[in-house]
Amino acid sequence: MVKIAMIQMGGVESKEANIKKALDYAKSAIKDGAELIVYNELFTTQYFAATEDPKFFDLAEPDDGPTVRTFAEFSKQYKVGMVITFFEEDKKIRGIYYDTSVFIKDGNVLGKYRKTHIPQVPGYYEKFYFKPGKDYPVFDFGEYKVGGVICYDRHFPEGVRILTLKGADIVTIPTTTNFYPETWELELRAHAAFNTIYVVGVNRTPEVFQGREIDYFGKSLVADPMGRILKEMDSQEGYEIVDVDLNFIRERRKKAPFLRDRKPENYTEISSIYIESL
Repeated sequence: MVKIAMIQMGGVESKEANIKKALDYAKSAIKDGAELIVYNELFTTQYFAATEDPKFFDLAEPDDGPTVRTFAEFSKQYKVGMVITFFEEDKKIRGIYYDTSVFIKDGNVLGKYRKTHIPQVPGYYEKFYFKPGKDYPVFDFGEYKVGGVICYDRHFPEGVRILTLKGADIVTIPTTTNFYPETWELELRAHAAFNTIYVVGVNRTPEVFQGREIDYFGKSLVADPMGRILKEMDSQEGYEIVDVDLNFIRERRKKAPFLRDRKPENYTEISSIYIESL
């Protein structure tokens, strides 16, 4: 069994205040037995991509900057796994930025995932800020393996499938969304059921940004390998602990051998058919 903590938050203008709050929630979750802590997307800041403004590039940090160091030190102190997302500036190429998840275990930074699908729709102007990533890494947490995608990535089935085929038992999906909660639940449950894995989706809660309250709806949830919701939060900021039985992945695959019965040789067209942009 693994005890997973979902921590959902709204942000304020102060990054330091957001980090303090996030760590306070983590301390409480650890007292309740949490072994793996997952936050919503870009939780150390407000969701700045609700608008296009160059000043917000100043929020970005390298992957060995103060935010990652802070959470790595916390992870080491409390012997806990963590999945955090932050606004990353590339260390090698100045002025290139990503929406990045970092995977940490007992103080060790195992690696990162950079969001691969970048939206550009009203209220989500992410192409202004982020370059897309391209890789889908999976990280060994000891008794289990974890991979992740971020927010808009959940609308595309391929990434989670790749993570599953690389051995992920748990896929984390930190998110910021305020529309279609029914689709949110449907997609996360489908990813879990099709791939016979656990999916942990953690969404932002309401926050005031530039004088306007934005109703990000929370509803963070964990879905099991049958697509059943084990626990779902409401729209209030806070955390919940979910017990995840890793043995159930194996048991489910005995009855639902979807991975065994795949026919990848029949799917080659998926990467060769090109649809012209509208």
